Amino acid sequence: MTHPTEFTWGPFLRDWSGEWADSATDDVPYDRADEAARQDRWLGFPAAPEERIAALEERLGRRLPPSYREFLAVSDGWRHAGGFITLLAGTAEARWHDDASGLAAMFEEYLDDDPAPEELRDVEVWRRGLQLDVESDATHVVLDPEDVDENGEWAVCTWASWRAEPPRRFLDFATFMRDMHQEFHRLRARPANGEPEFVNATTRRLDARIEEARLWALGGDWEGAERALDGASAYGRPRASGLGDQIRRLLGGADLSYQDLAIDPRYAVELLPPLVADYARHRHRDDSGLKYSLRGATDDVVALAHTLLEQVRSGTYRYTAAGPFGEAVDRARESARWGDTDGAWRTMLDALPLWQPLGPDHLAPLGWVADPLLGPLLTPERGRALLSTPRGGPAGEPRGDDAVRSGPEGLSWLADPDAPGDHTSYRFVLVEGVEPWDLPGRLADGEEAALDEPMTFHEAHERWLRGRREFSGFEDRALVAVGRAGSGWSFAFDGDRPHLAPQRFVSPAAAACADARAVVVWGGLRDRHGGPFFHLSVARGGAELYAFTYADGEVRRTGPVPPALDPDRFFPSQEGPVGPEAFLRTERALLEAVADEFGVGLPRHAITRGRLHTFTTRSWTRPPRDGETFTVTRFAWGPN
Repeated sequence: MTHPTEFTWGPFLRDWSGEWADSATDDVPYDRADEAARQDRWLGFPAAPEERIAALEERLGRRLPPSYREFLAVSDGWRHAGGFITLLAGTAEARWHDDASGLAAMFEEYLDDDPAPEELRDVEVWRRGLQLDVESDATHVVLDPEDVDENGEWAVCTWASWRAEPPRRFLDFATFMRDMHQEFHRLRARPANGEPEFVNATTRRLDARIEEARLWALGGDWEGAERALDGASAYGRPRASGLGDQIRRLLGGADLSYQDLAIDPRYAVELLPPLVADYARHRHRDDSGLKYSLRGATDDVVALAHTLLEQVRSGTYRYTAAGPFGEAVDRARESARWGDTDGAWRTMLDALPLWQPLGPDHLAPLGWVADPLLGPLLTPERGRALLSTPRGGPAGEPRGDDAVRSGPEGLSWLADPDAPGDHTSYRFVLVEGVEPWDLPGRLADGEEAALDEPMTFHEAHERWLRGRREFSGFEDRALVAVGRAGSGWSFAFDGDRPHLAPQRFVSPAAAACADARAVVVWGGLRDRHGGPFFHLSVARGGAELYAFTYADGEVRRTGPVPPALDPDRFFPSQEGPVGPEAFLRTERALLEAVADEFGVGLPRHAITRGRLHTFTTRSWTRPPRDGETFTVTRFAWGPN
C-alpha cells in the first residue's frame, strides 16, 4: 500500500499555484505579494536549503516529520493554503505553539472527570504542537510531535473558531495539504455570477472520472462508482455528490444533499419524494425548513414538493414509473399490500434491467422508497442488490439472488428475541382457501368486518386506541394485520402483547373456516401470571378437529392431535413448568412443526416493518357467566 505522503511535492504545488492564478480575477485587488504570486504562477517561496532545515531542527530540538521536511525542500512556506490560511510557516516562522492561542485552556474547561484519550489530545496538542499558521482567518494549525506513526510522520491538528466542530486531525502534513487543495477547489467549484468558470486539468480529470463512475454505477459496479464519486466530491465537483447520494440513499442513508438534482424538473418526480419523506419524518409538522431545501426551485417544483409532503404525511403517495418497470411496480405494490414483501421485491428487481434513467444524472429508481407500501421493502442488503443489477442500458455482470430475501420463512422467527410485541406473546389465525380480504367477514362483526387502509402496527394501534371509548376487563378483541401466509392460505396476526386466559379462551378457528381448514396459534414467554404458554387449535368445516394448550406447566388437549404436532413430543412429562430458555427451544420447534404440517409461513419483514391492512376481531374470550364479575372503563370526551 502506498503511504499517503509518498507523492512528488513539486508538480503538486506547481499545479495548485497555476490553478489559483487562473482562478484570480482582475476586479479583485491583490497586495504586492499576491500579485507577484499570480504573475509568477507560484504560491510558494524559494526552496529551503538543507542547512536551513537542519537549523530549524536544531532550534526545535526535534527532527521534522518527513512530509513537512520534503515540502520545505521545495517551498519554504506557502500562501493561501485552502480558503482560510493566508500564510503557512516555513523554516523562519515555524515555532512551538505553547498554547499561544489559549485553546488548551479553553478545551480543558470542557473535560469531564474521566476524559477520553482523544479529548486529552485536543487539549495537550496546543501546548506541545509545532505552530504552522502564520496568517489566517481564525484558523489554527499545529503538527503534533507526540502523535507519530511508524513512518515518523506527525499528525496535523487544526481548529477554526467559526466551525461548530471539534479539532480536525490529519494523518500527516501531506494529507493536510491535499485537503487544503481540495478545499480551494470546493470554494471555487460553483462560481458566483460574473466569475469565470473554474476549469483546469484537475477539474477536467475529475469530471471525466465522474462520467466513468456513472457508467460503472448503471452497470452494477456501485462500489467502484462510489469511491470515484467520493474522490470527486472532495473537490466539490458539482455532479459528484448528487450521484453519490443516490447510491447512499439506497444503502439506507438519509438527510442527503442531492437537493440540487431533486429540484431539477427533469428529476423531481423521482428524487423529490425520498427527500420530502425524510423531511416529513424528522420535522413533523414544521414546514419552515422545506423552503430552504427547495431554494432555487421553480414554482412548479415547489408546488410538487408541497403536494408530495401532504401525500407522504397522509400515506397516500404512490410511486409510478414509465414502461414495463412501472407495470412491475404496480404488481409489486399489490403483493406488498398482502404481506408478500419477498415476492414484491423479486418483481421489482427482475424488472429493474428494463428501467431507464430520466437523464444523465439519474442512477436508479428512488421515488419508490417514499411509497408507504414499497418503501418498507428497502434494506441495506436489498439496496446493494438493486445497485448491483445492471440497468438503464449498459451491460454488466448479472446479479445474484443471495440478498433478495428479507429473512427466514416459516413461523420459527416468532421465537427470536426481536420478535414483535417485545417477545411477550403473539397470536394468529391461518385460514385455507380464502383471500385476506375475506377474513374480516369470518372473524369480526358489523362495522368492524372491514379492512382499514394499510399501515404499520404502531400506526394501527395508535388509531385503534384513539377510536376506543370503552375497555372491558372481560372482552379480548384483537387488532390484527392480514396477508397471505403461503400457497392457498391467509393470515390474521396480532403481535401486541395479548394475554392468554385459558379458562375463558374460545378459539376462533371453527368460526373462521368453511370447507377448508383454519389454524389458531397463540404463544409466548409470559401471560398475565408470568408463565410460558402455547396454544394450537385446528378446525375444518366449522368444527374443531383438535387442540392443545400448554399453560401453568400442564398440557390440556382435545381431539386426535396428529403425531407431528403431538404435545408429548415437545413437552415431556416433568415436574413444574418449562423454564424460559427451554421453552424458547420448545416454542421454536413447535412453530417449525406447524409450518411443516400445513405448509404455511408468516412474512416477517411485512409484519415487523411493512404496512398491512388491519381490522379488529371478535373477542377471543367467551362472555361472562352468571356470578362472574369484571370491570368496564368508559371515556367521554368533552369540549376543551
